Amino acid sequence: MQLQATTITFASTNQNKFHEVESILAAKGIRAGFARLELVEIQSDSLEEIAKEKARSAYAKVKKPVIVEDDGLYVDALAGFPGQYSSYVFKTIGNAGILKLLEGKKDRSASFRSLVAFFDGGNDIHLFEGKVQGRISEKIAQGGWGYDPIFVPEGAGATTFAELASSKNDYSHRKMALDKFAAWWLAKDTT
Repeated sequence: MQLQATTITFASTNQNKFHEVESILAAKGIRAGFARLELVEIQSDSLEEIAKEKARSAYAKVKKPVIVEDDGLYVDALAGFPGQYSSYVFKTIGNAGILKLLEGKKDRSASFRSLVAFFDGGNDIHLFEGKVQGRISEKIAQGGWGYDPIFVPEGAGATTFAELASSKNDYSHRKMALDKFAAWWLAKDTT
């Protein structure tokens, strides 16, 4: 018996993120539609609360089941900064600013955390987490987007997410979260 592809709407302003989501879910038999939306991004110390509010905001606009993704880069030597403020920090100081903050620091360990939030207008928002350990590189690599040019995932030698290109998903925090969502969605869809 061949599984029919199901469809879910992904809401974001980030086209690069959508392309990753689309290819990861397609491999699981799930089609992702794109709703390019400016979403409410509350200021909170909780990545979970930010993701939940984005999911509510997206559902209010598209009026159908939706997923959103929020992530954060947590640098150990910077006490977890930029964390849940990663998007704002990237827009203001970028990768060069993160490298500047780490000048002279031996500890370059970091992690990337992704939360995928699903909401269908009901009582519950379902969260799916992916996390990858790694470190911040000494220089900015070519290619990629966001923090990809400076994040080296554990197990990738000295290769950043940007340099991994098509094999990024072998290490990706986003893929881990989306795999968990896909397993849940497909089990839900068949019941």
